Parts: sequence; structure tokens; C-alpha cells
Amino acid sequence: MQTLPTNIQELPVDERIKLVEDIWDSIAADQSVLPLTVDQKKALDQRLDAYGVDQLKGREAAELIAEIKKQL
Repeated sequence: MQTLPTNIQELPVDERIKLVEDIWDSIAADQSVLPLTVDQKKALDQRLDAYGVDQLKGREAAELIAEIKKQL
């Protein structure tokens, strides 16, 4: 990993974006460090159970966004 300047804002925007992406990727690669809480596991189990019952595949994002925009 590169050495950071004292003031990260000295970096150009594209380099700061790349830095954030690299940090995010390093976190995502090591998910075992952030285990799920009991409540998170319970919520995921409930969602999986609900999916098993109704087998709904979900909706297209564009359809849902259009519906939300109509409500605004």
C-alpha cells in the first residue's frame, strides 16, 4: 500500500477515489473480521425464510425507482 500524504486532500480527486476504492476492496476481502451480529443473522434468516415461502424474484431497479419518484 502506498504511503499517504499528511493531508489527503492534497491528492487529486481521481487518486482519492482510487484510494477509497482500494480501502473498500481490502475490507470486502476480509469479511471475517466483521462477523454478523445476532440481530443481523436473525434478519437474514427471516428474509431467506420469506423468500422460500413466496419465491418472489424481486423487481427491476428502474421500475422501483420510477414508482418511488411518482410518490415524491
